[in-house]
Amino acid sequence: MTEISRRELLSSAILGAAAGTLPVAAQSATPCANDEKAPAKTWRRGIEGQRQADLGDGTFLNPIVAGDHADPTILKDGDDYYMAFSSFDAYPGVVIWHSRDLVNWQPVVAALTKPIGSVWACELIKHKGRYYIYIPARWPDRKSTYVIHADNIRGPWSDPIDLNLPNHIDPGHVVGEDGKRYLFLSGGDRVRLTDDGLKTDGPVEHVYDPWRYPEDWVVEGFAPEGPKVMRHGQYFYMITAVGGTAGPPTGHMVIVARSKSIHGPWENDPANPIVRTYDAKEKWWSRGHATLVEGPAGDWWMVYHGYENGYWTLGRQALLDPVEWTKEGWFRAKGGDLSQPIAKPAKGKPSPNGMPLSDDFSSNRFGVQWGFYNPGPNEMSRVQYQAKALRVAGKGSQPNDCSPMSFITPDIAYRVTVDIELEGDVQAGLLLFYSKRLYCGLGFDARGLTMHRYGLERRGKMPPGVERRLHLQIENDRHIVTIRHSLDGKQWQKYDVQMEVSGYHHNVAGDFLSLRPALYAAGQGAAIFRDMRYEALEDSAKS
Repeated sequence: MTEISRRELLSSAILGAAAGTLPVAAQSATPCANDEKAPAKTWRRGIEGQRQADLGDGTFLNPIVAGDHADPTILKDGDDYYMAFSSFDAYPGVVIWHSRDLVNWQPVVAALTKPIGSVWACELIKHKGRYYIYIPARWPDRKSTYVIHADNIRGPWSDPIDLNLPNHIDPGHVVGEDGKRYLFLSGGDRVRLTDDGLKTDGPVEHVYDPWRYPEDWVVEGFAPEGPKVMRHGQYFYMITAVGGTAGPPTGHMVIVARSKSIHGPWENDPANPIVRTYDAKEKWWSRGHATLVEGPAGDWWMVYHGYENGYWTLGRQALLDPVEWTKEGWFRAKGGDLSQPIAKPAKGKPSPNGMPLSDDFSSNRFGVQWGFYNPGPNEMSRVQYQAKALRVAGKGSQPNDCSPMSFITPDIAYRVTVDIELEGDVQAGLLLFYSKRLYCGLGFDARGLTMHRYGLERRGKMPPGVERRLHLQIENDRHIVTIRHSLDGKQWQKYDVQMEVSGYHHNVAGDFLSLRPALYAAGQGAAIFRDMRYEALEDSAKS
């Protein structure tokens, strides 16, 4: 089947099934670029001007969780929904988010506190009253999959248990018709679990050869990953991502196979791929890694991730797509390219959305907001809360080896300010941090200022009047970075170097991360941080 006929089949099936369930904009599911005649849509503004999906008129505009929230795994638990994402090198990690309507989400707890490496696509499930998260993680010299468990979703969560699966990522849990528990893995493989879900019970087996796209499609690589398996009616459905998760915008995609037995054989959907970015002009690039979930009214939805057009720096963001089942027993995505508002899931209950990102350091927000980059086992021992202040002991010598603390930003334009005081022989500052190889910002110590750009340092003179305390500000306005400093937090002096940071992302530096506001303290002393403020800028609400 050619690409054109496959797209025609998918579009015909979707449009024929959509009758009257969504606004006209959401009914159009042709998997190509936006309708150029459609007016630009804007997000509703929430806390601190942050963009939010719920438009307040019965519709929503993706993303449902903005910023770096890749590889969503979602659990329906009665009237509640919980979702977790890849947390990569940030600890505490695997933050669990809560919703009651699939559109408004709020973080509740970080489930993983013990470093096990860079955390990739997890699987959050509930089995016989207990919650489990299966977590693939990797150090430079070690990789495996782990499991943690809890009797309450809000914790406490157990320490990670190593399942000794060094050659796979992206576990997907399912109970077969035989009552046994299985983890489906990358590459079309599978392993059986013991009944308690805490050990493997047999060898890894190859059980599925994923559907393959035509050779002339522009993709990053085959890379079958992210298998999510569910039982619906008489079939088990396996939803898999192929095509590579970054690289060309048209690479990542969602494919489906089904079987009447957990042991196969698996039949590929004739309409594969059921989700894909077909054109780099679309609003969302590299759409893939999907999970199906039942909505509050018994209808069906998919959550998956995608890069925002032009903003690889924000990482992959969480997207919600309405689904309809066909009479042949397949399901079809109905949201088109997700650039237009979509009707919210029916019968969803009111649910709070987001959280303030400004922090006066009067309470511990590590995990839910802050995370250390690539921390050691006892990283939190560096932290001491004082009266509306956070004292962080120095480590290493520069941002690349001192485990900066950062948070995810949901906006494409924003401003961050912070008050920093030095204690002893320490350098501290405010950054936009991607990884140890790539960051920018401004720091200072007793000898003067240090500008960071491309992960390199350049020394400068101390502003007149500064001794050991300085207010710093970073403004990132659609990749144009402006830095300012102030003695009192009121009168600001612009730093004489501005930067363009659109290249601070995975396709340049690897690691699948995002560009994040960060604080750092390097050296032998300590830094005291006060009154960190975040605000989204006006242009951040424009499409």
